[in-house]
Amino acid sequence: MSKKSIRVGLLGFGVVGQGAWKHLLADGDGLERLLGVRVELIKASIRSLDKEREVTIPPEKLTTDSWEIVNDPEIDLVCELMGGIEPARELTMTAIANGKHVVTANKALICEHGAEIFAAAEQAGTHYGFEASVAGGIPIIKTIRESLVANEFRLIYGILNGTSNYILTRMEQEGASFGEVLDAARELGYVEADEALDLDGYDAAHKTVILAYLAHGLWAREGSFPIEGIRRISTEDLRAAGKLNCKVKLIAVIRRDFDTQGVALGVYPALVPMREVIARTDGVYNGISVTGSVLGTTVLTGRGAGQDPTASSVISDVVDAIKVILGEKPPPKLRHTSEGACRLAVPSEVEGAFYLRLTVEDKPGQLARVADTLADQEVSIATVLQTGIPERSAASIILTTHETNEHSIAMAIKALGGLQGMLDKPVLLRMFDSNNNNTK
Repeated sequence: MSKKSIRVGLLGFGVVGQGAWKHLLADGDGLERLLGVRVELIKASIRSLDKEREVTIPPEKLTTDSWEIVNDPEIDLVCELMGGIEPARELTMTAIANGKHVVTANKALICEHGAEIFAAAEQAGTHYGFEASVAGGIPIIKTIRESLVANEFRLIYGILNGTSNYILTRMEQEGASFGEVLDAARELGYVEADEALDLDGYDAAHKTVILAYLAHGLWAREGSFPIEGIRRISTEDLRAAGKLNCKVKLIAVIRRDFDTQGVALGVYPALVPMREVIARTDGVYNGISVTGSVLGTTVLTGRGAGQDPTASSVISDVVDAIKVILGEKPPPKLRHTSEGACRLAVPSEVEGAFYLRLTVEDKPGQLARVADTLADQEVSIATVLQTGIPERSAASIILTTHETNEHSIAMAIKALGGLQGMLDKPVLLRMFDSNNNNTK
């Protein structure tokens, strides 16, 4: 196809949108040398024309009408950077129906409607790029879909949320409380407006769903696998993890058992052994470990969020889309070739060891009652440490278990919660083991 320029419109002009506009403009000459066409920025949609912005943009290139962009026959490529489900879904589907190529950073949209969007893009023969939806500047999606195409994946796990990692890192390094570090993270702008996305694991869960589909052709729904956050992690837990030569990290885990074809998913704080690169990935950085049948294990680390890292991935997808427009490459196949080959593992199949912290009345026999309650659910204790909390006339019991399964530990936690003398809700952390196949 002979074209002198590719015309681009942006839906959304927040942090990521401004970053994409800024770098596409600044790198225009380099992109033209690479692609042989000019990338022409036509328009960006915004909520308010009056809002001050870091990136300077001519007023005539702003609009409050997103439909103007997706219905403009002169626009070739749409960057959907507005976030949320609606109207992002309807705008995306309209752009695709109009023959436009689309790139996005919208993980929530793909998590909820990826199957519909992928099918529409393939039918229309358009490019739908979503590298920026997972781990910001780390090219994990392209790595799985292209670089590691010869592999089947036994294990993919890692840190997919930089905010939670920043909080846990500072708590561990400084001995600061969760609340203190959370306040600092808010001041730095690290925390989403909806704090549950960062603190309760939902941001990482959206990304986990996307990776599970890319790796295994399995669309998982929110609520079908464990999603837990970091609000109840204390410095006591971090110190205890250190004594076990581990660090507490909020990790996303995707494990496949090739005998049963069960795939175990989870997002939760876990004790990760210090021998793992992921345990040593600190601050706002993300890290993803991928174990493939041919490659073995490789780890990718980098900044997982923020304007520039995410804009970098958006522009990578823009370049790929332009190559499709120019006929230099076909649109990528979005739907997995083996949809339906795997199933979501049930809790009784998902095995591992666990860490528990219990706060109980400081009275004789409490530890024995705890041990009996665990034994009733076929959970056996591996190690135990009990320390006093004089100001509460209480004791803290920290214990680790031998290997059990998710169903048994859930029943044990429920029983412990109703145990006489239990003062607080039990704190449960997984003990991550990369060598554990984890499903049966």
